Amino acid sequence: MLQTIRRTHRCGELRPDHVGQRVLIQGWAQSTRAMGGLSFLLIRDRSGVVQAVCDERSPTEALAESEKVHLEYTVEIEGVVAMRAAPNPKIPTGLVEVVAERITILTRTPPLPFNLDGHTTVNEDLRLQYRYLDLRRPELQANLVARHRASLAVRRYMDSEGFVEVETPILTKATPEGARDYLVPSRVHKGEWYALPQSPQLFKQILMVAGMDRYFQIVKCFRDEDLRADRQPEFTQIDIEMSFVRRENVMELATNVVRLLWKEIGGHEVGEIPVMSYTEAMDRFGVDAPDLRFGLELKTLNETVSETTLPILRSGMDSGGLVRGFCISGQGEKITRKVLDAWTLFVKRYGLGGLLYAKVGEPWTGPLSKLEAPIQAKLAEIFGAKAGDVILVGVGPNSNVNAGMGRLRAAAAKELGLVEAGFRFVWVVDFPGFEWDADNSRWAAVHHPFTSPKPECIGWLGTEKTGDILADAYDIVCNGYEIGGGSIRIHDPEVQSQIFATLGLSAEEAEKKFGFLLGALRHGAPPHGGLAFGFDRMIMLLCGTDNIREVIAFPKTTSAQDLMSGAPSEVDPKQLAELAVANVLPAAPAGTNAQE
Repeated sequence: MLQTIRRTHRCGELRPDHVGQRVLIQGWAQSTRAMGGLSFLLIRDRSGVVQAVCDERSPTEALAESEKVHLEYTVEIEGVVAMRAAPNPKIPTGLVEVVAERITILTRTPPLPFNLDGHTTVNEDLRLQYRYLDLRRPELQANLVARHRASLAVRRYMDSEGFVEVETPILTKATPEGARDYLVPSRVHKGEWYALPQSPQLFKQILMVAGMDRYFQIVKCFRDEDLRADRQPEFTQIDIEMSFVRRENVMELATNVVRLLWKEIGGHEVGEIPVMSYTEAMDRFGVDAPDLRFGLELKTLNETVSETTLPILRSGMDSGGLVRGFCISGQGEKITRKVLDAWTLFVKRYGLGGLLYAKVGEPWTGPLSKLEAPIQAKLAEIFGAKAGDVILVGVGPNSNVNAGMGRLRAAAAKELGLVEAGFRFVWVVDFPGFEWDADNSRWAAVHHPFTSPKPECIGWLGTEKTGDILADAYDIVCNGYEIGGGSIRIHDPEVQSQIFATLGLSAEEAEKKFGFLLGALRHGAPPHGGLAFGFDRMIMLLCGTDNIREVIAFPKTTSAQDLMSGAPSEVDPKQLAELAVANVLPAAPAGTNAQE
């Protein structure tokens, strides 16, 4: 490896084979210990740590300098490698140490805002504010190395399959694709705006029209949407597009990418990945990205409880509501009233009025204990419930019940330790093509407007069967996370125009917003399809964390702030004037001082 400045070895490289060699190491002081005539320094760089010692073998100047070293000082140490009298089996270099002959302090640091040992719980905002310190921790450095190795593996594999990596524009045209765009004003064309791409969707389709045949890109994308632990305003995709393919071809290639990364980065073998329809996923799990590592499958109970007089169920069903629930076996003692109250608040976040439950026994306890005895018996039979089990039920509008109970299923399994170790994958296919937007009284695309309906459904466009159209789309899910999704695209300009009309776009609006795509499709577009992997989410799973910020070097908070750099921030009014834009801030509430 190329040496840096005068460094002869990296800290983590030293082994008994180096005993007797004169070395020069450079790094940060991870720990220091001075005991009067004897000093120990644990020196760290990205490769690992090694102990340096100052004792009777060291010059007095080195010992004096060692006592000036404090935590996270940057130091240079020259000396001879020797065997340790007391080996440390916890570190790879634990058999050896560097007997220091010269110690130079390269830079100093003030007292640290938090401990970098990785064992102390630190507020995440504080970690993000001092990200340059946080990133010194071996755990985060290992995550970034895993990310690096994954990107190299993807590029090697895609090249071997005949794909070409093509960069697409970052400054592009604003197009409605579901989430809000980040907008950039043009200085040259005042009053006009660029958008940062939510994905390279239109450009990769145009590359297929251009005859590139097989395209991929590890690309940065941007969406101005509400954030959570597995989402960022700027994120990275493995973007893939292929010509002359069917759904199965894209899914096969994507499965191979998953197998490659899980083997090379995680050391896991991924076998056959099952395929499940959207309808089955919603029926069994309430969500279209199901976690298959545990049971707790949902059951629809409208027929079972149809004769009940229990008011909350009766009123819910009489207003057209859905009744769904699941049973947790043998956990009755763990599921206390405090836990049930917390779960009730949880499902209310998804629009449910509350959570109905029963602890099965002699007698039942909880709100469902007021069900008529024959209905209790039917519920017990459906769930195979026995004493010590807990039945949880939600009632309300279909989407609210599925979301609330489906998400509660996953949260409860995690909280109770019911989740199996390892990874479980599933392909979800045959999604609805359109959903009715009641607020705007029109159809909306479930994926995006460039997704092709399944071939047998294309003739239903513009008819009363629009709501029955299935999209030729597919998502790959791992442990309840959607890690990739794609579709076969529309290559026929007439079908694309029909889709725009179904979404309520006039021919003029479609040309204004998507004219360059329609123009490309009119010039000999091949059948094509593709997929985009959420690269950050994949690395998150492979690194064993549920927080995407742990695998991104400089992430944003859940309020889309960069606490280290202070972004977003105010800019000089002169810059705004040059761009012909102005800040328009919300008016201060009545009765307040606007200058406070």
